[in-house]
Amino acid sequence: MVPFLRILGIETSCDETAAAVVERDAEGHSKVLSDVVLSQLDEHSAYGGVVPEIAARAHVEALDELIEEALQRANVSLNEVDAIAATSGPGLIGGLLVGLMTGKAIARAAGKSLYAVNHLEGHALTARLTDGLSFPYLMLLVSGGHTQLILVRGVGDYQRWGTTIDDALGEAFDKTAKLLGLPYPGGPAVERMARNGNADRFAFPRPLVGEARLDFSFSGLKTAVRQAAQDIAPLSDQDVADICASFQKAVSRTLKDRIGRGLQRFKTEFAATFPAAAPATGEKPALVVAGGVAANLELRGTLQTLCDKNGFRFIAPPLHLCTDNAVMIAWAGLERMATGAAPDPLDVQPRSRWPLDSNAETLIGFGKRGAKA
Repeated sequence: MVPFLRILGIETSCDETAAAVVERDAEGHSKVLSDVVLSQLDEHSAYGGVVPEIAARAHVEALDELIEEALQRANVSLNEVDAIAATSGPGLIGGLLVGLMTGKAIARAAGKSLYAVNHLEGHALTARLTDGLSFPYLMLLVSGGHTQLILVRGVGDYQRWGTTIDDALGEAFDKTAKLLGLPYPGGPAVERMARNGNADRFAFPRPLVGEARLDFSFSGLKTAVRQAAQDIAPLSDQDVADICASFQKAVSRTLKDRIGRGLQRFKTEFAATFPAAAPATGEKPALVVAGGVAANLELRGTLQTLCDKNGFRFIAPPLHLCTDNAVMIAWAGLERMATGAAPDPLDVQPRSRWPLDSNAETLIGFGKRGAKA
C-alpha cells in the first residue's frame, strides 16, 4: 500500500511564481494545505506579453518568500515534507532554472527527494486531484503556449492525438487583443468585449474543420481578424466588440468540430472500457480541459454541450487550477511517488521543450528544434 505522502511544489515556468504543499493518503485522497501564487501581470502588461528576462528576475526576487509562506500556511516545517517537486519544463528557460535550482538546493540541504516535473503533466493530472478521475481520459490543453488533445492513459503514459500546427489558441487570443488595442492578457479582454458584440457580423474562417486529423490551426484565423480590422479602420468600440464576438464564435465552432471527432475516436477505441450502458451506471468517459484559455466561459459552454451530446463527463478544474500553479506540480510529483517512480538526480537539467508524448512526430510549423510540447 502507498504510504501517506506530503510534498512541496514549485512552479516558475512562465510569469507566475508559485509554491504549494499537498498531501496524498494511502487511498489516493488529496488535501491541498497551501497554494500561493504571485502574478507578474503588472511587470509585463506594458509590453503586451511576457518578457523572459523580466520574468526570471521576478522569480528570483519572490520565490524564497513564497516557499516560506506556503510552508507557514500549511503549518508544516520542511522536515515534515517528504519530497520537493519543481517544474523542469517546458517553459521559459530562465524561469525554469530559477525554480529547479531552488528545488535542488532545498532537496540537497534538507535531505529530500527531488522530482523534476513536466508542467504539462501537472495539467494532465489535475483532474485526478480535483475529481478523483480514473484512467483513461481525454485532455484538451489550451493555453498561451499549447493547444493539444491528449489521451491520458496513466501517470507518465500519454498519447498526443492532436496539436496546433502554428499558433496556440492562447497566443491567438493575445495577438487578437493586441491588434484591437485591448489590454494584456488578451484572453479575458477579448471575452469581455465579445459579450456586447455581434458574433455573426464577420464570417471568420474555421481552420481544419471537417478534416479527419485532430490537429488545430489558428494563424489563418488571426490573419483574417487583422484584415477585417484594417478594412473598416478606424475601429469604433462596437466594431471591436463585433470582431471579438465573431473571433470567439469561430474558435468555439472550430473546437466543437476538432474535439467532437476526438470524442468519437475515444468511444471507438475504448468501447469495452465504457460500454453503451455506462451512462446509466455513472461510469462515463471524460474530457478534461486545462490551461488558461479554459477560463473562457463560452468555450466551456461549447465543450459542456458537446460532452452532454456524446455521453461524456466534462471536467474543468477550478479556474485557479487551470492556470499555472504549484498545486498541480506537487500533485504530479505525488502521483509519480505513488507509482514507485524513483526521484530525479540532482544534476537533472531544465528543458524548454518537453513533449508529453515523446513518440509524437514533429509537425510543420514548429521549426527545426521540434515541438515544445
